[in-house]
Amino acid sequence: MIDNLKKWLKFYYNNMISSIAFYPAFMALGFLLLSWGMLELDFSDWGKELKTGFKWLRLQDPGTARSIISTIAGAVISLTVFSFSMVMIVLNQAASQMSNRVLNSMIQNRFQQLVLGFYIGTIVYALFLLSTIRDITSGIYIPALSIYLLIFFTIVSIFLFIYFLDYVTRTVKFETVIERVMKQTFTTMKKDFVCLETPVIPWLNLPFVTLKTQESNYFQNFDKKRLLELAQSENLFISIMQPKGTFLLEGMELIKIYSEKTISDECQKSIRATFEFYNGQPIDVNADYGYRQLSEIAIKALSPGINDPGTAVIALQSLISLLCYRLEKSSPTLFTDLNKMPRIHFPVLNFQTIFEECIGPIWNYGKNDQSIQKELLALIQQLKDADGEQLYSKLFDTYIAKIENTRIS
Repeated sequence: MIDNLKKWLKFYYNNMISSIAFYPAFMALGFLLLSWGMLELDFSDWGKELKTGFKWLRLQDPGTARSIISTIAGAVISLTVFSFSMVMIVLNQAASQMSNRVLNSMIQNRFQQLVLGFYIGTIVYALFLLSTIRDITSGIYIPALSIYLLIFFTIVSIFLFIYFLDYVTRTVKFETVIERVMKQTFTTMKKDFVCLETPVIPWLNLPFVTLKTQESNYFQNFDKKRLLELAQSENLFISIMQPKGTFLLEGMELIKIYSEKTISDECQKSIRATFEFYNGQPIDVNADYGYRQLSEIAIKALSPGINDPGTAVIALQSLISLLCYRLEKSSPTLFTDLNKMPRIHFPVLNFQTIFEECIGPIWNYGKNDQSIQKELLALIQQLKDADGEQLYSKLFDTYIAKIENTRIS
């Protein structure tokens, strides 16, 4: 029960922090607290003395104060609407011309969220101030300091808007999107990947229990730390039968638990709770999604509706760069506990599978395009040269032969 609750909390926590509204909501709350603090300062003895000593900080007319705040609130609302209408247009363009899968990285862009948060925070700040203006003859009770700070926020919002226009036009470029996907994939690989090794699984002769999936969805990840703790405490050995990113139907075999003793139902439930199933293609969880997204971008660019071989070539170059890194590295397949005892075996897609899944469709779509033929031939030849151990020479030679035969014919 506790494990399921932790899993549920983790899932909704991840959804919350990846939402486009997460940072804006916190920033709006921060601006609301700031407005309260500034009002306390404005109406404090120190604030009154400051405004008395500096006459330019005083506002005598409540109507003027209301006009300033109302004008600013309306202007910033207009900036917000215009700015994020542009974002929606950019997202629609990216989805139609590249791939729906790249939208998550664009929606989760921190700069866009911070700009949205600053705009909304300024609006909240202005509206809260507007409710505090008092119709009295003495300007000392008008929150002049707070209003001048609001004017400063407005100036910052204008400069943010100018920079935001430039930023949005740059982020919609194919080169920028492709580079972002490539960098995210590289980051995940450098964090998780290790040198290639051949795992030795010592527990295959033990009795085992098979656990099946309880829902149809994508198998995304598992809590390695928690699963190792369970395996060590119960003296279990676990073989996961499917790689991450696989769509599994309900009732498919997923886990084999090896043990010389009977495995309780409670233990099985705890093991199930460490596995995560949900939709999406988060590159930070699974680097393979980065390969597939680049392949999709290239294929979409080669489609008759888009017909942009130049973009396909850029995506292909990024894809081959990732594959070159993967020649001698892969995700670990065997995990050990604190005592260095192997406990979990986890299958991963090998280089050849990824290569054929990603390069094969691009070649099928673009094999009649001379730029694709030329670029793919040069890149695969470089991959072959980089394969010092000649582990995949046969694979590379097969594709090189296909390209050369197509060019001759």
